[in-house]
Amino acid sequence: MMFFGLPYFMGPSILILLPALVLAIYAQYKVRSTYARYVRVPTARRTSAKEAAQRLLSSAGVYDVEIAETKGPLTDNYDPRKKVLRLSDPESTSVAAIGVAAHEAGHAIQHAQAYRPLVLRTTIVPVANFGTTLAMPLFLFGLLTSYQPLMTIGILAFSVAVLFTLVTLPVEFDASRRAIVALRSSGIVSEEELGGAKEVLYAAALTYVAAAAMAALQLLMLISASRRRQ
Repeated sequence: MMFFGLPYFMGPSILILLPALVLAIYAQYKVRSTYARYVRVPTARRTSAKEAAQRLLSSAGVYDVEIAETKGPLTDNYDPRKKVLRLSDPESTSVAAIGVAAHEAGHAIQHAQAYRPLVLRTTIVPVANFGTTLAMPLFLFGLLTSYQPLMTIGILAFSVAVLFTLVTLPVEFDASRRAIVALRSSGIVSEEELGGAKEVLYAAALTYVAAAAMAALQLLMLISASRRRQ
């Protein structure tokens, strides 16, 4: 996330964000271009994304997850609270759609098996959202008024949001690993098609790396600005 107005308050500290910003721009380009390439490549077996997700869930003994449709490209997600796996193009037979569906099925399987990083991420979501919302207003008000305790509270609040992005990394990497293993063993895709699915998932993973890097560097920026004000 980017906080508009920061350059004025942070001065040279804003330069800390430049590497992560470049990575974020590249990650968005990579995931969109890779997905666009493989969404036009149908699988030989013509299995739909919805069918693929259902097969992978069933093979893992997960039968209580609903599969629904969601609007917009690359909006696929799994909601552990409602046990709903949402696919943006459930009837697509493309390599990209099946790869993404398998990834989301991986999240549902993580949930069913109480995968610890996912449990931790789900637990800290409310606190992370709270911290993300209040961190910057608290910090900026403390900065403007030179009130150090308020800046410290803002930094601590934002630290929870950083923790969330860091915990997200093993969750996403593991879901992609599960997806690749399951697609290979199920025979839903050929080995060549699996290579395309891997490219899509690796490109998507890069966006999470960029988000974690951006959050961590933002935290360093806040700490640096706080020390300069002291």
